[in-house]
Amino acid sequence: MSELKKDLIYNLMIKGEREDGRRFDEYRDIKIETNVIEKAEGSARVQLGDTHLVVGVKIQTGTPFPDTPDKGVIMTNLELLPLASPMFESGPPREDAVELARVVDRGIRESESIDLSKLCITPGEKVWMVFIDVHVLDDGGNIMDAASLGAIAALMTAKLPASRFDLGDDTPVPMRDVPVAVTAVEIGGTIMLDPSMNEQRIAGTKLTVISNQDGGISGMQKSGVNPLTTEQINYIVDAAIEKAKEIREKFLEI
Repeated sequence: MSELKKDLIYNLMIKGEREDGRRFDEYRDIKIETNVIEKAEGSARVQLGDTHLVVGVKIQTGTPFPDTPDKGVIMTNLELLPLASPMFESGPPREDAVELARVVDRGIRESESIDLSKLCITPGEKVWMVFIDVHVLDDGGNIMDAASLGAIAALMTAKLPASRFDLGDDTPVPMRDVPVAVTAVEIGGTIMLDPSMNEQRIAGTKLTVISNQDGGISGMQKSGVNPLTTEQINYIVDAAIEKAKEIREKFLEI
């Protein structure tokens, strides 16, 4: 990024403004569409400003993990497609893609948004395995929140394909919570929610907070070299919980 662009963002910030005219605590427009992949058990398309991604959920039977013989399995993968940004390259998963997938996965697991015990078919032998695949098509900043939204939206409309395996009728995935990720960045001491691509590039640090419907925290992830003060962390957590309540209303439209 040019020094001129950096100076513009900093100068606007000093005046209490952002490059795209938003308030510091304001999100870009969010659009969620479900059932966009015909052959998937669940799917969603999410647009968060200029960020655009698609999530597909595939479900099949398999063997449970030895330490959780009576629970189903969740696996999350995220791909940063080269067409999404000149910064992305083809090949093995990038480190940031692995981090994004882990945070999305952690939010789903730690919130217990899926009742994994209800994914058990035969304890120790057969369970439902849920594969969540996130494909980033356009990176306009804040992939983390968009991916989290997409994963939950796809799961909320997904069904266990029981009839395909002669296990009864197809039924919805047993969901019991709607975790929402909210990401903030720190630029020159100022906290901004939902960073754009340019804001993300010059930010000193980034903190993602995943909260549940009851306001509990199910995940946090910090990246960047700059530290955050206790006051900044408390502000971000409180702002994230409140913003998550607003964003969660989007799921009522699904």
